[in-house]
Amino acid sequence: MTYRTKGTCSMAIQVELAPDHTIEQVEFVGGCSGNTQGVAILVKGMKAEDAIEKIEGIRCGAKPTSCPDQLAKALREALKEEKR
Repeated sequence: MTYRTKGTCSMAIQVELAPDHTIEQVEFVGGCSGNTQGVAILVKGMKAEDAIEKIEGIRCGAKPTSCPDQLAKALREALKEEKR
């Protein structure tokens, strides 16, 4: 699933979840390469719900969001899509 980000340097986030909601793959399109790669590696293998709890609401400087916060939104969207 591809999520189009809003308010960050990254333009999109590609997310793959296993049927049990384990994060299998995260790839940011754009953004600060080292930071986004680090976030992607840290959440790999976590349950989507646990990752959302940890990263939702993180801000980037004065911005009201961040790449981790956008990832939380992408994970919520992926979980919603799975229910459909």
